[in-house]
Amino acid sequence: MHIKKIHHVAYRCIDAKQTVEWYVKYLGMDFLLAIAEDQVPSTGAPDPYMHVFLDAGAGNVLAFFELPNQGAMGRDENTPAWVQHLALEVGSVDELLAAKARLEADGIGVIGPTNHTIFKSIYFFDPNGHRLELAVNTGTPEMMDKLDAVKWDMLNEWAETRKAPQHAAWMHARTGVAA
Repeated sequence: MHIKKIHHVAYRCIDAKQTVEWYVKYLGMDFLLAIAEDQVPSTGAPDPYMHVFLDAGAGNVLAFFELPNQGAMGRDENTPAWVQHLALEVGSVDELLAAKARLEADGIGVIGPTNHTIFKSIYFFDPNGHRLELAVNTGTPEMMDKLDAVKWDMLNEWAETRKAPQHAAWMHARTGVAA
């Protein structure tokens, strides 16, 4: 078997219409498709839903489920809010800064840009409480080669010690920024 690509990634949303309108307005995604059922096809459970699909670019699809008969949305209380997020790539630093300005102009809090050496990012939350990251690649081929050369050593060291390996400490030496 060979995975061709991610078909779609699905999250829960509070309000499908609000979510589609927000992603169209702030991230420029096209609304592709809506599917609604009163019964879950995979399980047969009676649970009405609205399933919406958005074009996240380059054949990537972002989907949401509105589930009106389920309890309120929650999150894993043992996982910090910064961990679970969806990172979307933009084409330039100018695009990143324009997106930040557009979000902030409408009162949406934005962190960043954060310099991760091989990319720069901004972070914010959608109306459902999902953390989003917009990132622009800034790394050179040489930087990527250096990271590629140490990835297994880093992973193996981490697996043994559960302490941050220093093989790529050069990435944050200039920025003082971690994840």
